[in-house]
Amino acid sequence: MKRSLNFLLISLAIIVCTIIVCITYLNRYPSNNNGHIEVKGMGQTNFDSDLIVWEGSFKKDNTSLKDAYVGIANDKLIVYEFLKTKGVDDSEIVFGPVSTNEESRTLYSDEGKVIGEEFIGYVLSQQVSIESNNVEKIEKVSRQVTEVLNNGVQFYSYSPRYYFTNLADLKIDLISKATEDARLRAINIVNRSGAELGDLITAEMGILQIIGQNSDESYSWGGAFNTSSKKKTASITMDLRYVVENN
Repeated sequence: MKRSLNFLLISLAIIVCTIIVCITYLNRYPSNNNGHIEVKGMGQTNFDSDLIVWEGSFKKDNTSLKDAYVGIANDKLIVYEFLKTKGVDDSEIVFGPVSTNEESRTLYSDEGKVIGEEFIGYVLSQQVSIESNNVEKIEKVSRQVTEVLNNGVQFYSYSPRYYFTNLADLKIDLISKATEDARLRAINIVNRSGAELGDLITAEMGILQIIGQNSDESYSWGGAFNTSSKKKTASITMDLRYVVENN
């Protein structure tokens, strides 16, 4: 009985698989003896960033709000003069508004209970941003910020960010390369099978991916967009579907 049941199940599985194969064959090779082929192509290129954004912030603390404002105004002048002596243009420098915060510390009783707060002073901070197409110059300036620190300014420097201003043309070039790559793949496959490549049915573009050159960054489902590397690699994929004309 058990052997008969196993034989029946195997027979049913064979029948189902046969039906699936037939349906697939009919879909791929309809009555006009033409089918289709789907291929994926990739376009890739390396490029250098042509825009750099470097940011930093500085702060001043004092128990007197007036003195704190005087102090941060003096620090701003030091930062500005530093940038000017390094050849940074006024059009590339943007100072943000001054942010004011009050600092206090929690007071505890001998039993460890909170009994209040004690005012410590005011902390004023300001951010400066430099945006320039002279990438090498601003990179060098960002590494010389210790000169500002030596002048008594509490300056915090952030890592530069790198961008490319001609992404639209770059993307068009990548699409062209990916499309040609996919077409050549399709021709190679079809010719080897003794058929001919027919008309293009559909074309679907993938997501633009930009990562650092020679990095271990991974592609993202929504698209990678590296800003930490000056030298980048951009890529895009194209999925093409062609008619295959059988001889």
